[in-house]
Amino acid sequence: MALDDLKSALPDYAKDLKLNLGSVIGNSQLPEQQVWGTVLACAIASRSGIVLRALEPEAKEKLSGEAYTAAKSAAAVMAMNNVFYRTRHLLSDPEYGTLRAGLRMNVIGNPGVEKTDFELWSLAVSAINGCGQCLDSHEQVLRKAGVDRETIQEAFKIASVVQAVATTLDAESQLA
Repeated sequence: MALDDLKSALPDYAKDLKLNLGSVIGNSQLPEQQVWGTVLACAIASRSGIVLRALEPEAKEKLSGEAYTAAKSAAAVMAMNNVFYRTRHLLSDPEYGTLRAGLRMNVIGNPGVEKTDFELWSLAVSAINGCGQCLDSHEQVLRKAGVDRETIQEAFKIASVVQAVATTLDAESQLA
């Protein structure tokens, strides 16, 4: 299922999602690698087989092998980090924040692509997974690297639309 097929699969009540899906991906001001890495990482983070199967082939076509793997790596490592850091933040005992994480996250230091691209993808996945601490951390790294707020917002716009499309299509598949 291609992007157009995914838009066509959306029900009439989700017309805004159809329009937004086309604009956040098709009319994004981000470079192609940033767009499609964000799309792939978010499709994985959405946990929707429908959305992942629809968007992955085009992402694979548009991304280098290294960027394709790095986007998948961002989704994987952030699936772990978002749960860990969100939980640590939500616990009322501040002592958890002083304990060593002890989790391997080597891919963050050496993702195989530009660090800013990987950070952008990690931020987008963190938006889907709702980890405020990770959002702040990745946003700060991006801002220190000179990435503007508009670029960062483009990434979480993609995240929000991909997640909304996933939720809608998965709900519709359950109701069918």
